[in-house]
Amino acid sequence: MMELSQLNPGDMVYAATDLHNDGGIPNLPKDALIARAGTRGVIVNIGHLEADPNRELFLVRFEGEDLVLGPPTGCWAEELGSQPSAER
Repeated sequence: MMELSQLNPGDMVYAATDLHNDGGIPNLPKDALIARAGTRGVIVNIGHLEADPNRELFLVRFEGEDLVLGPPTGCWAEELGSQPSAER
């Protein structure tokens, strides 16, 4: 199993939990479901917030039910996995 710290933009990840909009994605209602646990996504970028430079922030686009990639979503490492979730 690959560690998230070894991943790069373009690599595939999975939502480890249900992810909802915290207000950071414009044109999407606050608390709207972005990705269910187990949803596949692709890393667009990896960075850090100025307020917390020791934590990596992953910018991920998750697949919708139509297999079209959704808006870029900021995720912490604990919200992602390198394997699909066993829970459905």
